[in-house]
Amino acid sequence: MEPIVEQITGATGDRLGQALDFVVLGGPAIWAIAALSVITLALILWKIWRLALLGAWSGGRRVQRAVRLWTDGRPDEALALLERRRTCRAVLTRAAMHARRDHSLSTSAAEAETERVARHLITKARAGLRPLELMATIAPLLGLLGTVLGMIAAFQALQEAGSRADPATLAGGIWEALLTTAAGMAVAIPASMALTWFESIVDRLRHEMEDAATRIFLRPVPEQQVDRRMAAE
Repeated sequence: MEPIVEQITGATGDRLGQALDFVVLGGPAIWAIAALSVITLALILWKIWRLALLGAWSGGRRVQRAVRLWTDGRPDEALALLERRRTCRAVLTRAAMHARRDHSLSTSAAEAETERVARHLITKARAGLRPLELMATIAPLLGLLGTVLGMIAAFQALQEAGSRADPATLAGGIWEALLTTAAGMAVAIPASMALTWFESIVDRLRHEMEDAATRIFLRPVPEQQVDRRMAAE
């Protein structure tokens, strides 16, 4: 058992040593890319946590039931079902219902209030996407910058060596320079994938919120229906 543990520990130590060697060989650019990788990972984890709090993966079944109750003419039960819910869908649906029932607001004013709440919620859902987009853009550029600087240094060394230049030394300088490009892509690719995933989630949330609000405003307020019947009589 001990030899196996020692082998695993030794292999892990070798990999860590190689990774540290790559960081040292890559120069300042690789250190900047390493810092970006930490920031990118933190942003992705934070964004997943925030979207979970906003109910991105809750399915919205409670909101759908509340909207059905509203359309069936039972607004009090619909509002009670959404009480103390903090998801994006629930907050917007509750705000639309309150605005629709507020007799001091016209239909256009109620719609404007609902749109205001929706914009605020979408802004919260999109928080962190711009920094993640920045990470996906900067990382490959830093990698390219490190490669260009490394190539310049390699050819300067070749020029100084003159006729005594060793092709192996030039090749070593080139692959060391290319490390930064690979590192930049290794950060940019996951960041771009995560950005696309988060944007699709936000788009789905916006569509579901718009659908719920539209269904609420398509139906007249039950109290207003009663008032119209009494006035007709």
